Amino acid sequence: VRHGSGGLPVVHHSGYVCDLPPKHRFPMGKFPRVLHFLIKDQVITEKQVWVPQIASKDLLSCVHTEEYLNNFINGKVNEQEQRRTGFSWGTLLAAEVALQRGLACSTAGGTHHAFPSFGSGFCLLNDLAVAAKYLMGNSSPKRKVLIVDLDVHQGDGTAFIFKEETCVFTFSVHCGKNFPLRKQQSDLDISVEDGMEDKDYLSTEAHLPWLLETFRPDLVLYDAGVDPHWEDELGRLRLTDQLYQRDLYVMKTVVSRGVPVAAVIGGGYSRDIDKLALRHSIVHRAA
Repeated sequence: VRHGSGGLPVVHHSGYVCDLPPKHRFPMGKFPRVLHFLIKDQVITEKQVWVPQIASKDLLSCVHTEEYLNNFINGKVNEQEQRRTGFSWGTLLAAEVALQRGLACSTAGGTHHAFPSFGSGFCLLNDLAVAAKYLMGNSSPKRKVLIVDLDVHQGDGTAFIFKEETCVFTFSVHCGKNFPLRKQQSDLDISVEDGMEDKDYLSTEAHLPWLLETFRPDLVLYDAGVDPHWEDELGRLRLTDQLYQRDLYVMKTVVSRGVPVAAVIGGGYSRDIDKLALRHSIVHRAA
């Protein structure tokens, strides 16, 4: 890990984008625009940008099956599997930097619907799970990782992957009637109703201090999805830009206890890419 600027480390790679069919639902162009606005608005400088390496097959295999990885890497994912996924990498680097610096953010990540042997919900590979499993396994004793998932959709893939792993605690606050239709069981699920607004939503975060005290993680991975926002096309909740207060609360609560936190941007859906990118940049501004 390099020694550069003393400011907030932000992980970004130009390879976060790839070509999708015209009018595809996933807003692929948001990733570079997040970085654009962070630099344009002088939230960070270019010296604070860390560039991750491409994830190796060996790294990914700590979560995903060999057959799925072979098909994925060799472009043999069949049409049915492609439809299931709907179509990032840097979460591990953000987590590694957070362990050294206390706090780091990525301009992508949060692909929490991917399962070991298949992708789902625009998620091909589960970055949160790979980062957690790798960092849990490369220390002795094993690191304990708390995954705080505030994307509007339940992190079903992550919950499934860690359902029997005592060193990882999965905490999800999500819209109960939203995707995925069939939920998995996280260690703590908070299911909220359609149309919930800021005040009621923010009250769900009261669980976090208790989790930090009882589970005592060595690292927190924070999925700061902005799809609970009232303008999100797939969200069904009514949150405003008070998402800033949500993100600030999560990161302050964790860091004040001396626990490192790595944040990823999670879900967010809008045809107005610039407006969406600015919304995703809320977590970096809070950090």
